Amino acid sequence: MQEYINTLIKELQTNGDPIIAAQQKAYMKNNFEFFGIKTPQRRALQKPFLVKEFLPPKENLEAIVKTLWQKEHRDLHHFGMELSYKYLRKMEEKDILLYEYMLMHQSWWDTVDMIATKLVGPYFKKFPHQLEHYLEKWLASGNLWLQRTCIIYQLNYKVDLDTLILTRVIEALTGSKEFFINKAIGWALRDYSRIDADWVIQFVAMHDDLSNLSKREALRLLK
Repeated sequence: MQEYINTLIKELQTNGDPIIAAQQKAYMKNNFEFFGIKTPQRRALQKPFLVKEFLPPKENLEAIVKTLWQKEHRDLHHFGMELSYKYLRKMEEKDILLYEYMLMHQSWWDTVDMIATKLVGPYFKKFPHQLEHYLEKWLASGNLWLQRTCIIYQLNYKVDLDTLILTRVIEALTGSKEFFINKAIGWALRDYSRIDADWVIQFVAMHDDLSNLSKREALRLLK
């Protein structure tokens, strides 16, 4: 496992550009370090590490992801997410604990949004009996990233989106002053307006206490 991680890090370090790294760091509000590799190049470099035949055993996934998550370079956190995505077909009930860890550590929109939609979303479809517990826990947590996940985990559900759950989540978080919460509310509603515009229009009309940001984002496609 350690050789797998060390080889990956060496490959990314070797191909990094300090000028690009400085630009990426600034874009992310100086929250993370970067090797200085643009996303298409990083994905090309990491491709051999994600070939099915050479993937680490599933039982090593948690240890690998947590090791990567403790590193300072954002590139490694993104690799950890993309590695996790390779095991969707082998998803286990306990994996929500790993996803929760990823959401709560090294947290920013670029990782949280992918974890929410590509890992947590499919997880709750496979293990629906877990949904109520984690929705209640995350909404009450005070952690904006867990709360944002509650809002957007259904983004890829399309016609299968549960409007009762979306309504419950939005109503629980209405009044928040957090930009990332109010933006996510608008995003979720805007995305669903592609499926049912009338429902979104009616929802916004009936929830006058939504933030202006949420309303503006929700109705953007309908003007």
